[in-house]
Amino acid sequence: MTLPPSKTSRALATEAGLLGAEAAAVLGLRSARLLRGGKGARDEAALMVREKLAASCQLTGLLLTGKLGLRPDRVLLGMLRFYRKGVRANRRRLARGG
Repeated sequence: MTLPPSKTSRALATEAGLLGAEAAAVLGLRSARLLRGGKGARDEAALMVREKLAASCQLTGLLLTGKLGLRPDRVLLGMLRFYRKGVRANRRRLARGG
């Protein structure tokens, strides 16, 4: 599906803004957990590394197979949505105390 430039720009701005807001919330929640120290902090740090490696591999696969699209704006939108999904899951998990 090809969006007119104005809709594509709006979608990119919306996704980028939402990703930024959710990432900021995760940063705060994770920082609090890491500052408490102990097993919870070690587990969270290890989880962060595993998640980042897995996301990198998954995104590389999506990019190489063209599953995010072929147009640069669609690829960027797909990447933002990909990362936002993971960030949103982390925000929910951390907010629950998990």
